[in-house]
Amino acid sequence: MKAPDFDKSDYFGAADLRVCQSVFDIVASEAGVEPTSEEGERIAAILVQLYRQGVKEPDSLRIMVEAARGINRPRAA
Repeated sequence: MKAPDFDKSDYFGAADLRVCQSVFDIVASEAGVEPTSEEGERIAAILVQLYRQGVKEPDSLRIMVEAARGINRPRAA
């Protein structure tokens, strides 16, 4: 039996999901966005797209997702 033929770059494993989920939870919580809302879905889609494009560092992902959605975080004094 031949192993399934898939492009490994399209593979999204458990470790990838953990990174994206943790960033999503932070962004949604701090922006006051309900995770299952349309805005939550937009945030999730952007997050996964950026991750698949190679942005793997959580802080960079968070910053880019917030910028894409116009979410302003309070700055530390």
